[in-house]
Amino acid sequence: MRWILFSLFTLPLVAEPVTFNKHIAPLVFQYCSPCHRRGEAAPFPLLTYEDVRKHASQIVAVTERRYMPPWSPEPGYGDFVGERRLTAHQLRLIAEWVKEGALEGKPGDLPPEPQFTEGWQIGPPDLVVQMPKPYRLEASGSDVFRNFVIPVDIRDVKYVRAIELRPGNKRVVHHANIWIDRRQSLRRHDGKDGQPGFPGMDVSTEARSDFFEPDSHFLFWKPGTALEPEPEDISWRLDPGTDLILNLHLKPSGKEETLQPLIGFYFTSEPPRRHPMLLQLEHDGALDIAPGSLDYAVEDHVKLPVDVDVLAIYPHAHYLGKKVEAWATLPDGTRRWLIRIADWDINWQAVYTYRYPVWLPKGSTVKMRISYDNSASNPRNPNHPPKRVRTGPRSEDEMGHVWLQVLPKKESAEDPRLVLQEVLMQRRLEKYPGDFVAHCNLGALRATRGEYRAAISNFQQALQMQPSSATARNGLGASLLGEGRVDEAMRELRKTLDIDPTHLNARLNLSRALARKEDWTAAAVELNTVLKQKPDNADAQVGLGTVYSMQGRFDEALPYFQRGAQLKPADADIRTQLGAVLANRGDLSGAITAFQEALRLNPNDEVARAYLEKARAELASKR
Repeated sequence: MRWILFSLFTLPLVAEPVTFNKHIAPLVFQYCSPCHRRGEAAPFPLLTYEDVRKHASQIVAVTERRYMPPWSPEPGYGDFVGERRLTAHQLRLIAEWVKEGALEGKPGDLPPEPQFTEGWQIGPPDLVVQMPKPYRLEASGSDVFRNFVIPVDIRDVKYVRAIELRPGNKRVVHHANIWIDRRQSLRRHDGKDGQPGFPGMDVSTEARSDFFEPDSHFLFWKPGTALEPEPEDISWRLDPGTDLILNLHLKPSGKEETLQPLIGFYFTSEPPRRHPMLLQLEHDGALDIAPGSLDYAVEDHVKLPVDVDVLAIYPHAHYLGKKVEAWATLPDGTRRWLIRIADWDINWQAVYTYRYPVWLPKGSTVKMRISYDNSASNPRNPNHPPKRVRTGPRSEDEMGHVWLQVLPKKESAEDPRLVLQEVLMQRRLEKYPGDFVAHCNLGALRATRGEYRAAISNFQQALQMQPSSATARNGLGASLLGEGRVDEAMRELRKTLDIDPTHLNARLNLSRALARKEDWTAAAVELNTVLKQKPDNADAQVGLGTVYSMQGRFDEALPYFQRGAQLKPADADIRTQLGAVLANRGDLSGAITAFQEALRLNPNDEVARAYLEKARAELASKR
């Protein structure tokens, strides 16, 4: 018999069937289950074979359109932590599984069901704050964008390594931003319409409008996001007398809902050693989008004066936004992409953290471009028929922002964030000549540097735009005081308090001006007024201690310096002043300890060093 041999290479390959247990469950558990489970935002669970089989056709449809899992950035335009973009192979697997009949597969192939932390993700917080009053969300209607003022009751400065929002009802809370209002400046809006909070899609401009807050972090929440604490050396400062502004995007559920979110803080004892800041690219002033416009665009750019590492990025536009792009052109002409979103959807806006920091050298130009579609063919257009849209914080207005969290590299004794902020404000003046915000910020920066004449000019120009601004007038008064023009300073500071009697910085500056004239009694009156409003104001505590010291009332001065040192534990000057008061009271051992602590905080404090030597000598002479 003759045996006929067949080449194995000609035999058809038998493809392994796609099953839920082996191929689909791992994808569902990773990309879907964090939101599609009980208590989370998604409308149905996706945790079991039966859960997924019931929605199999729907899953194919939304994944092929890349509507799910929600991930807006285009591949190749930034490498981000937690990317939830399915590969082409994964999309084919899902489609084949449904086409082949949605087989369950062998029980042994099923991976363990994902485990999720219930309650606080990283354990009980060190501090929990809650919205003072619940908010009632109507059963129906359009999306609601609402801001809630939440006071934080602490007596000492804290350093925050993590913050977690528990919205209470994740089905109606689409996402949230938290802004830090150290001056409690937005309280005046709270409850004006009879409900807790106040409306608005974005309060970032008002919250940061007329001053520079260098400590800035993205505090963003959306359902399904795992809590990632900051590195210990990049914590952020939480001061007594701070308000949180909780900005919520709410979606009515078909029935009336009540919300009263909780916010948990996790503290560290270590002050930050690295200091990021938020850099904003925007050109809202150019937004004037005619009805029917298909590709209206705004652009902005800034040339970096220092090296930076870009840690994260947050694009923001409203319903007409279509395409978002941000990139950097390096000094050698190389383009380095930061993000590209081809089909912007406000419902899936997010903060994107880079897997590895993106280094941009000094001299790089960072640029953004956002385009808008105000046509009837835009399915997200809230206006039918389309109407002209300009800039504003309401959902029916538009914005065009790209925020970058950057870590500037220090090149000199000056804080590099100040150098970068100065360039940002100068760029703002290029876009908006005579801009109030830019002049206020530049005035504050120049006063910090001791450039009082330039600061006075900036504040005067700011007041030409907004004569009733208490902040600008206080800045002018403080700069005049720095220039030694005490009587003029007092006049401006008293005008500030006429505008806003609760303006604490103006009252503190007025007390300093009165002290320059050695009017200790009047200075004490101003400082006591501050402390009645804010008992934990460190500057007022130290100021009153100084007034009593200058009057030789050291016993009365002591508790104020001690409290000031508690409130500002990293301030070497307060320790030096505390040591001087202790020495004047005859407590040389206590004084030596205070001077040593001042030198630990600031080894270059020559006043503390000289006082330490003097205290040691006096103590030795008494033995």
